[in-house]
Amino acid sequence: MEVKHVVSMVFICCFRALCCKGPPPSRPEYDVVCIGLPGAGKSSLLALLCNEGSHGIGPTTGFSIKAVPFPNAILNVKELGGAENIKKYWSRYYQGSQGVVFVLDSASSDEELESARNELHSALQHPQLCTLPFLILANHQDKPAARTPNQIKKYFELEPLARGKRWILEGSTTNNMVAVKENFILLIRLLEDTDTGLPARI
Repeated sequence: MEVKHVVSMVFICCFRALCCKGPPPSRPEYDVVCIGLPGAGKSSLLALLCNEGSHGIGPTTGFSIKAVPFPNAILNVKELGGAENIKKYWSRYYQGSQGVVFVLDSASSDEELESARNELHSALQHPQLCTLPFLILANHQDKPAARTPNQIKKYFELEPLARGKRWILEGSTTNNMVAVKENFILLIRLLEDTDTGLPARI
């Protein structure tokens, strides 16, 4: 009887292991706001991250929301249009954000780059955003006139401005979406560190 009992228990344990695992644990979700001036490439990057086509994408009017899936999390990205008549209302959509994606055109004119610099400075110092992790993408790195991430960091004075904050600055292009996904995964790690209270990894 004891042998039969042991065999029965082994069978039950094996059955549970094979058939009763239950659904996989759900991925955490984070709410992220995506900002940047017109032409920075926000919409194209997000469309490609969602495996959508980027052809025929026009400037975002108002805002759009995309659930962008990654292996370890889902980012609910609220993209805000960058036109002047929309930009002044950005702060109305900041509430509830857990992270920030700022996209800039690294090949833009000096005047446009200065405008992007001013907007990033404002975002980094905004009361609702200043404590959040930032992913800053110097987009259009495939263009001849593109500034490197190091040039952007120096011109934008990021080291002194963002000291003590959690931020990542990387180059990006729609021609290398693998690298873009890796940059977003770095942002997710910062968001996870915020949840666990661990020191930020930059």
